[in-house]
Amino acid sequence: MPGERTGAVDHELVAAAAQVAATRCRGDNHTMAAAARDRDGRIVTAVNAYHFTGGPCAELVVIGAAAAQGAHDLATIVAVGDRDRGIVPPCGRCRQVLLDYFPTIEVIVEVKGEPRSVPIADLLPASYVWADHQLDAEDAAPLGAG
Repeated sequence: MPGERTGAVDHELVAAAAQVAATRCRGDNHTMAAAARDRDGRIVTAVNAYHFTGGPCAELVVIGAAAAQGAHDLATIVAVGDRDRGIVPPCGRCRQVLLDYFPTIEVIVEVKGEPRSVPIADLLPASYVWADHQLDAEDAAPLGAG
């Protein structure tokens, strides 16, 4: 990846996601597991909720699970597929959500068959950042004003 900055890979996080994928992913409804580490060191895991209407990916479920557990500053995330598929990179929607929620998060992906930890921004070059395009509360016109 051009301009890629790689960091140390959190192998404990990869193992946590792989363990959840191996033990909790069953059938077609749950095929991916994700694990994220909060800056305080806590690990949160989750599985996807596949549905033909576009159910949430494991990365999105782990964001919600982390929030429910009070882990609001995720530092690193990884997704692992069931049936020993290994590390799977986040889809485009997950990349955008991760960038918007956690602009400094590191994502563990495979590069040339080796796990690498890369900044989310490297996975979305020249990206749209949702927060950059929101009106400030003071600048917004009151509803009904015209």
